[in-house]
Amino acid sequence: MTEMLQFDFMRIALVMAVLIGLTAPAVGTFIVQRRLSLLGDGVGHIALTGIGLGLLTGSSPVLGALVVAVLGAVAIEVLRARSRSGADVVLALLFYGGLAGGVILTNVQGGGSSLQSYLFGSISSVTATDLYVVAGLAVVVLGIVAVFGRELFLLCQDEDVARAAGLPVRFLSVLIAVTAAVTVVIAMRAIGLLLVSALMIVPVAAAQQVTRGFRSTMLLAMGVGVLSAVSGLAGSFEYDLPPGPSIVLLALALFLAAAAGGTVVRRRRARRAGDAVPEPAGPGGRPRVDAEAEVIRG
Repeated sequence: MTEMLQFDFMRIALVMAVLIGLTAPAVGTFIVQRRLSLLGDGVGHIALTGIGLGLLTGSSPVLGALVVAVLGAVAIEVLRARSRSGADVVLALLFYGGLAGGVILTNVQGGGSSLQSYLFGSISSVTATDLYVVAGLAVVVLGIVAVFGRELFLLCQDEDVARAAGLPVRFLSVLIAVTAAVTVVIAMRAIGLLLVSALMIVPVAAAQQVTRGFRSTMLLAMGVGVLSAVSGLAGSFEYDLPPGPSIVLLALALFLAAAAGGTVVRRRRARRAGDAVPEPAGPGGRPRVDAEAEVIRG
């Protein structure tokens, strides 16, 4: 770690890794709760078109990716709400369309090599300007989570309950999608568009193995995200490995460890309660949470 900090670009990358490790799981917690785990992946492929437009026009690929990703996220949510095909089909349509558009535009411009750095991440190309942009976007994302966290949680638990409570369901749904799009753009330079969704989902899945409440799941997921990002970055520097895959594989390893530890924790809880059967779990192995009680408790 000490040797890594001797290089300016690695210090910048380390700060960026911390920011990504915090923001991606924070947003991912809501996405997982709403059963839209592939949203980040779909938005990432849509962002490829924005990168292609940026390279083709000679403007900023990051700005192009941000604009197109946000517009794509809004389109996903609008189509998901109105289409009879369902959310998975809508995601698939935009998923493939964004991928095809990005590849074609990049080939027309002749920037195939540049596209690779956005697909899989390129820590060595990160600059101080990139860090400022990422830091600004991260503050926006975390601010949204802090301000609208309770409302977003209730929406993710049950849209009907949220609507009955008088919450602006359509606005909040779009807000989640847009926040996910911004998070994808934040992480694409370090992790890559093809892998960023993993850092939004895997730390959350790991945290769910050992926690029972929504807030504790989010906080632990953010901790797992930071640990994965920083340790993966350090490992990639030490062993000359690609940073994005290293970060994701470490996150998966932490998930496996959490899954094993979660089994032990649930058995101990069951024994203490005098019940041999573990607490019932929801879809994906998540403990069920009372939405209204959670919102009241904050």
